[in-house]
Amino acid sequence: LHGWDKAVDDAAAIGLKYMVCAFLAESERGTLDHYKQVAEDFNKAGEICKKAGIQFCYHNHDIEFIQQDGKYPYETLLANTDKNLVKMEMDMYWVTKANQDPVALINENPGRFPLWHIKDMDKTPDRSFTEVGNGIIDFKKIFKQARKADLKYFFVEQDKCPGDPYVSIAESIAYIKKNLV
Repeated sequence: LHGWDKAVDDAAAIGLKYMVCAFLAESERGTLDHYKQVAEDFNKAGEICKKAGIQFCYHNHDIEFIQQDGKYPYETLLANTDKNLVKMEMDMYWVTKANQDPVALINENPGRFPLWHIKDMDKTPDRSFTEVGNGIIDFKKIFKQARKADLKYFFVEQDKCPGDPYVSIAESIAYIKKNLV
């Protein structure tokens, strides 16, 4: 929240619609009680964003799905943030990598996922990144939940490419155009 008012003012000045907390550093993670404090901070950040006409979101990774006392930190964030102030940018790869079901998350939290990161997981034991449509994530099933999620935008992403990244993105976009939109 340090300097957040200025960041939101700057974002509003250039017409941004969303501001996303992309990652929690290791020092920002902790117990479930700590995640409750993070949720409180997110609510404050979201309130400031709302006043400026911007939606605050949080982008997940797999770290939020390491159980503590039988609960996931991601569940704690969802339960302790105001659904109107804090939305989620669901990264389909990291949700799947954590052995979670994107469709179940959407069904349990309708309207919370206006932003999606669309990236696929390969079929190897490493479960690495691959072009959308070449892996194991069932995007057709997930995209059927777009309305329930309140999807506004999705972003094609591949953290690592086996060769030319422009070839990888072209493959992903071709699959998406043919099969998803």
